[in-house]
Amino acid sequence: MSPAPQSHVFPRHTKSALPTIARGDGVYLYDRDGKQYFDGSGGAAVSCLGHGDPDVIAAIKSQLDEIAYAHTSFFTSDPAEKLADKLISHAPDGIDRAYFVSGGSEAMEAALKLARQYFVETGQPQRRHVIARKQSYHGNTLGALATGGNAWRRAPFAPLMVETTHISACFEYRGKAAEETTHAYGLRVANELETEIQRLGEDKVFAFVAEPVVGATAGAVPAVKGYFKRIREICDQYGVLLILDEVMCGMGRTGTLFASEQEGIAPDIVAVAKGLGAGYQPIGAMLCSAEIYAAIEKGSGFFQHGHTYVGHPTACAASLAVLTKLTDGGLVERCADMGKRLQDALQQAFGQHPNIGDIRGRGLFRGIEIVEDRETKRPFDPARAIHKELKKETFAAGLACYPMGGTVDGRNGDHILLAPPFIMQDHHIDEVVTKLGVAIAKVL
Repeated sequence: MSPAPQSHVFPRHTKSALPTIARGDGVYLYDRDGKQYFDGSGGAAVSCLGHGDPDVIAAIKSQLDEIAYAHTSFFTSDPAEKLADKLISHAPDGIDRAYFVSGGSEAMEAALKLARQYFVETGQPQRRHVIARKQSYHGNTLGALATGGNAWRRAPFAPLMVETTHISACFEYRGKAAEETTHAYGLRVANELETEIQRLGEDKVFAFVAEPVVGATAGAVPAVKGYFKRIREICDQYGVLLILDEVMCGMGRTGTLFASEQEGIAPDIVAVAKGLGAGYQPIGAMLCSAEIYAAIEKGSGFFQHGHTYVGHPTACAASLAVLTKLTDGGLVERCADMGKRLQDALQQAFGQHPNIGDIRGRGLFRGIEIVEDRETKRPFDPARAIHKELKKETFAAGLACYPMGGTVDGRNGDHILLAPPFIMQDHHIDEVVTKLGVAIAKVL
């Protein structure tokens, strides 16, 4: 038998032998050998419409018949204009402009650069600090990586990154003291922002960055009620811009189009991606307030930023078809409903498991935290790499999900993240729970 052909693809991990994807159909993926996998995490919370959606495919084909690409230094395009109009019509109060890029990291880089330029344009160049939260993830480009608070991702590149500071995450399962009320806990960790602003200098901070529901690093962790309202108050008091990273938790994933809707606040800048294109084309967006846009427009007139594929017409056409299904098609509401059903099923199956510490999330964005001791919440020794074993066994069972390690502090802790397509049915919930049960039984 002849040896397998050598690959020239640079993979994510050089010691992993991955099956080759052949096709997708609805909520399922199929490899070249014909094995079926339920897409339980939508890749990385991307494939909210599942695979093979005919309307999105038709929109892409139709746009290709007109114009695939034109550089935004020369032209705007109808797909970009229409997508911006629809996004803004559903956006939080005050959000007025959309800047289209190719993914989440680019969206966050654009957000950070715009926030800094806003203060340069308005005569406050001394504002140079950004504050974020521990156990956050905001992208893999150097600016976004520096903003994120995930220790193991940052470590190799620390000498190359701009200085940022990080306050505590709002992580009730891990952070709330036994004698503390939920409300008091939320205020306590929110007030760390004010303390850090005062430490750095009341006129030295330009932005605070947070995920409304923390995604990959901690496993679908929502803030407690009232936390973000206090954060908004502090930002307003000190003139700091609030940047919300909704790359993973936005675009309907948590049961509302923008995750911040459930917090009762509006950001100054918000980044979205992943579900914005549902995987059919690479796209992300940075959305900003009318006030920020006006500062640039009345000042230099030029946002000192840009990428080759900004406002890509084909990507925008695909995204417009996706967004129409999410909003007019009622899939965001469906996500909220199916999310409650998934949570109930997970709670019934694993709520009393001795190694399941917490089952949490919003909408079809759910996290299961794995512990060695349920009573003390003690995580497994990271040397055991429980999350890697779970990934292997769930995949073997025909379930693609998103297990990760470092849940607690970047090193300790394991969780499974679920982010299935919004089109899933009740019997798919049973399938997910059954396959998770098989994997958990083998590993734990």
